[in-house]
Amino acid sequence: MKFVILVAAIALLEYVYFGFQVGRARATYGVAAPAVTGDPTFERYHRVHQNTLENLVIFLPGLWLFATYVSPTLAALLGAVFIVGRALYARLYVQDPPRRSLGVMLSFPVGLILLIGGTIGAFFA
Repeated sequence: MKFVILVAAIALLEYVYFGFQVGRARATYGVAAPAVTGDPTFERYHRVHQNTLENLVIFLPGLWLFATYVSPTLAALLGAVFIVGRALYARLYVQDPPRRSLGVMLSFPVGLILLIGGTIGAFFA
């Protein structure tokens, strides 16, 4: 379970980092709070941050369910794929939004696998 804890912490730290990037983009592109629109590059940083939050709502409970009822080792490995996927998503989305697909394909399905697998595992435990 130590690796599951580590993966959860890294995923949350990645989210915090994305938040810092939004703050830096606000200053760089002159988008004063509370505005969330303005410069297109700022808007991409903001969307990365928000979309990651939307995915964490599925990922984190799924990670814990899967680790508890299926396999902590497999949960940690899948979690690492999620983290890498989110990093790719962020980089690609900021550079060229249509290219974000690889990051989405690596992270979103992992969250669903963890959630569905963990829920099924809980019923058969």
